[in-house]
Amino acid sequence: MTNSIPYGHQSIDESDIEAVAAALRGDWLTTGPTVAEFERQIAAVAGSQGAVAVTSGTAALHTAYAAAGVSSGDQVIVPALTFAATASTASLLGAEIVFADVEEDTGNIDPDAVTALATERTAAVAAVDFAGHPAEIDALLPIARSVGALLVEDAAHSIGSTYHGRPVGSLADLTTYSFFPTKNLTTTEGGAVVSDDAALLGAARAFRSHGLVRDPELQRNPDEGAWHQEIHRLGLNYRLPDVLCALGLSQLRRLEEFKASRSRVFDRYVEGLGGVEGLRLPTKREHVDPMWHLFPIRVQDGRRREVFDRLRAQGILVQVNYIPVYWHPYYEDLGYRRGLCPVAERYYSEEISLPMYANLSAADQDRVIDAVRSILA
Repeated sequence: MTNSIPYGHQSIDESDIEAVAAALRGDWLTTGPTVAEFERQIAAVAGSQGAVAVTSGTAALHTAYAAAGVSSGDQVIVPALTFAATASTASLLGAEIVFADVEEDTGNIDPDAVTALATERTAAVAAVDFAGHPAEIDALLPIARSVGALLVEDAAHSIGSTYHGRPVGSLADLTTYSFFPTKNLTTTEGGAVVSDDAALLGAARAFRSHGLVRDPELQRNPDEGAWHQEIHRLGLNYRLPDVLCALGLSQLRRLEEFKASRSRVFDRYVEGLGGVEGLRLPTKREHVDPMWHLFPIRVQDGRRREVFDRLRAQGILVQVNYIPVYWHPYYEDLGYRRGLCPVAERYYSEEISLPMYANLSAADQDRVIDAVRSILA
């Protein structure tokens, strides 16, 4: 039987295994010096003043929105084409979600759509870097500023990407990363929030640790004793342990290698699938240097389901990213209806994510290319 090719896969080597083993032999398993060093290095990659490591990309979004002060009565603008967590974590804080349509070529949130939707109730605008291609942050920031909102960049796909020569993580008010195994580097599960704003970083750090206030100068009752800690605003336990940060530190040493490998995979797909009738390939704008997380193809003429099923039948485990968020029954029950964001819906109806990961072999990639070309011939 032919081996299956997953759409994404982690890249683990002996240095990663040794790093985790060393952490297990050390004095710290949970929040210790390895977390602090991982945060320092993530901030350096991001070009930001600081980072807060958390347990997942979803936790990072929840933490970022909480740090931004999102609460009941606020509106948060998110793209329709994203994983549900971009919206659901704001919903959990009581916000009303406003879905914006996306750009036809990149699948990223459309600044013109955001302009039409932003109001004085908008607390945050979330820009998702779909597939690793950075969103148009320079266009989005002034829109957010015009209504007093913060810009959150959901960079789950794009750590290591640059926009006009600046690293993702240095662009928005708050940026979130995911370190799930299929992402551009992994801590198994994990994520981070980065920012240049000390107050936002402090709020994020408090939220990921139950909201506990340990600094006597900030406490309401500081004379209680050296053991004393207080909760002023509720938080959760989103602490990422030392053991997982040890893996993350090891992976960070290979980040440029991962980027180069993913770029080669991207370019090989473009060469191998260029000119196939009924197939649209992903866009790369001149002012971005993406760390590609996905290779999203667009299958035209209503053949997406056929191509998807036939690839899967051949052991090529393609995926679709993503169902428009407001199609989920939870949001349907709140009154959102299909047709709200037609560009995102059309993008979804055509999209298939081909296998994309650093260790994808040339032979396996040729198998994918040949299968797609054969089906669409």
